[in-house]
Amino acid sequence: MAKNIKKKFKPKEEKDIAKEELKSLEDLPLVGGLFKGLGKFVELVEKVEEAGGEIKRKGEIKGDDGEIKGIYGFSIKSGIGDRPRVQTFGNIRPIEKGAGKREIKITETREPIVDVFDEKDHILVVAELPGVLEESIKLDFKGDILILEAGDEKRKYSKEILLPTKVDFEQKETNFKNGILEIKLKKI
Repeated sequence: MAKNIKKKFKPKEEKDIAKEELKSLEDLPLVGGLFKGLGKFVELVEKVEEAGGEIKRKGEIKGDDGEIKGIYGFSIKSGIGDRPRVQTFGNIRPIEKGAGKREIKITETREPIVDVFDEKDHILVVAELPGVLEESIKLDFKGDILILEAGDEKRKYSKEILLPTKVDFEQKETNFKNGILEIKLKKI
């Protein structure tokens, strides 16, 4: 407990040093969705935890024709003193092939980066949906899961989002600007 309290009240210069160290870790390599240099990744997560903030890495796999076939990446977010949250995104998925064997598959549908904020009287969901039109966005609700789908022939996004509390789906407010979708759901 004392360790957590100590982290929340770090002097400003310690926070600034941690943020500077984060900048030096920006060359974290990704190959085919697998991390190389696990020690460096662990160090990166620790620095994000100390400094608070976000680190994103993404890559693309191109076909022989030069068109993008697959997108993969991750985001690590943390507030100062909070535990880091790692979220993957893209359209490259591991598929179970039985007997403990896995295969990587490039799917047509991408999983967007989504943040869920539990506010005083509502839940705010923020999703990154670059390259789609507002008219293509579809929202559905089943139990405590918000289902988000968007896209056209070129780009498709889909994600099931577990909400932290019960909401009134009928009293939702949405805003879509520059590829960022905000959904405000009133708590019950």
